[in-house]
Amino acid sequence: MKLTSDRPLDKIFDALFTPYSERVPDVKRITAAMVDRGLVADQSEIINDHVAFRTLGLPHLGINSFEKIFLHYGYEKRDHYFFESKRLDAYWYAPPEPHYPRAFISELRVQDLSTQSQSIIQKYVDSTNQDPVDDLDLDDPVAVGEFFHKPLWDLVCYSDYKALLEESEYAAWVIYNRYYLNHYTISVHELPDGYDRLESFNIFLKDIGVKLNDSGGEIKVSPDGLLRQTSSVAGKVTASFSGGETEEIAGSYVEFAERSVLPHFVGIDYTEIGREHRRDGFATGNADKIFESTYTTQTER
Repeated sequence: MKLTSDRPLDKIFDALFTPYSERVPDVKRITAAMVDRGLVADQSEIINDHVAFRTLGLPHLGINSFEKIFLHYGYEKRDHYFFESKRLDAYWYAPPEPHYPRAFISELRVQDLSTQSQSIIQKYVDSTNQDPVDDLDLDDPVAVGEFFHKPLWDLVCYSDYKALLEESEYAAWVIYNRYYLNHYTISVHELPDGYDRLESFNIFLKDIGVKLNDSGGEIKVSPDGLLRQTSSVAGKVTASFSGGETEEIAGSYVEFAERSVLPHFVGIDYTEIGREHRRDGFATGNADKIFESTYTTQTER
């Protein structure tokens, strides 16, 4: 996905995507192979289904803070999702115009963690005594774009990171990566015949060396069968910790979504099908397994 207009929201997505594509080698690998095989002419033709972010559910942080950015730019808050075993809440947000991606924002239920993990997290976020988004000029797309990469708390030490990792890999990911873009998602159903189903697209991905998340199967299917998702396994990034340690930890990844036409629109001519005719929203079971794209059970297998 590459948006190049001067519209504020386009600038914000460019600010998100440019460092993300540098940090996640699979992005350029996949794009280059798609161009080479004629699936798209260039990156701008790839349709981004959604972007996802992880946050900490604490005062002045979490969904209630982070969503202000998207609501300001015309996104509409939709369904709530609860992930009991991972101790997470999430909402998705519909974009102001159909060519923009959906947004999926999750937050860790910090109060559900052990006292030790809560204490570790609080040690770093206690200095955040007001909502950082409230200090942001939301009408300034440059400032908003920079905010996604701004350190909101002190750099974590490796022992604290490891302690969090043992209880909540989501917590460890956020305490180091903060609001970094967790993943973007290629709309597979928008691709040419032969690549517009996840079965065939997954073969393509594995052919070019992309490792897929196999938790719950490589293809995660919603109960209604209309939303099917695959994700890559997060590559490792070199992380520098406050004590001077350098370790390889999970970075971000890429997702792939296939949204089927809703039953009552099946008779519509294929050339007339738009986003409004396809299955919208998300599925808790699918997302639960996709979260594990950054978990050691996937990154170290």
